[in-house]
Amino acid sequence: MDKDGEPVLDTLLQQVINGLSLGSVYALIAVGYSLVYSILLFSNFAHGGFLVIGGYICYYTLAAVGHNIWVASLLALLGAGASAVLVEKVAYKPIRERTNVTLYLLIASMGMSIVIENIFVVTVGGRFRALPPVIPMNPVNVFGLATTSAFDILSLVMAILFLSGLQIFLSRTKWGLAIRAASYDLRTAGLMGVNVNKLISIVFFVAGLLAAVGGIFLSVRYTLYPQLGLITIKAFVAAVIGGLGSLPGAVVGSLILGLAEMLTAGFISSQMRDIVVFGMLVLTLLWRPTGLFGKHVAEKV
Repeated sequence: MDKDGEPVLDTLLQQVINGLSLGSVYALIAVGYSLVYSILLFSNFAHGGFLVIGGYICYYTLAAVGHNIWVASLLALLGAGASAVLVEKVAYKPIRERTNVTLYLLIASMGMSIVIENIFVVTVGGRFRALPPVIPMNPVNVFGLATTSAFDILSLVMAILFLSGLQIFLSRTKWGLAIRAASYDLRTAGLMGVNVNKLISIVFFVAGLLAAVGGIFLSVRYTLYPQLGLITIKAFVAAVIGGLGSLPGAVVGSLILGLAEMLTAGFISSQMRDIVVFGMLVLTLLWRPTGLFGKHVAEKV
């Protein structure tokens, strides 16, 4: 029996399912970090802002169109993707055209993160908002062994679908192949005829779109507020554990992190979750700074 009097096996299975669900949402966000890093070699800390933009677009669209989650989700994904492209054009493109120092891009991304957060604080206020009950939360029995919520199952399934779609895009389309080539050497890809500016815009759009998917599910799980983007710090930790620039690494790192969080909450204490998460980050940087699937580069910010 565990501390709540439930059989340990049942609790273990339940926490594993919950961990995979949370980890899959982290993966959607972490993949966005890794996509941008693989091309521009900097960590885009404004990425959490795109998550918040997607959440708020979904929230207000649901209020306007009568709780149609499909329309709201589509607009949220497109809006967050377009916002990511806009941020790149306004804040990052002028810098990367003037210098190769990625530290300046990193600093600019921190500034854009604060700007996006405060735009929402000023315009819509800082209070917590709950999305309408458009995603089922009812209990689901898994193979008669454990009970979880339909929300956890749905978030896991949707994450798998979007990550599979991303893999197909990267491996089967012209621009996907161009992104893979640019991840090895952006300058050489440009010399070979790839439109670098368009490619970077596509990368930011895809990253923003995936962040919006994570934003919708996190808004349902934790409610929506302007600082919700701070949770992407954990997705960034997952990307570092898996290896910045590696998409498989981002997914694996996210699942490891989600499982570690839920198992810690289930068997030790929910107050220990953050200690475990950032402890794993420190151990990774000490043991394998490039992460599980990362590659060595000349500069890593």
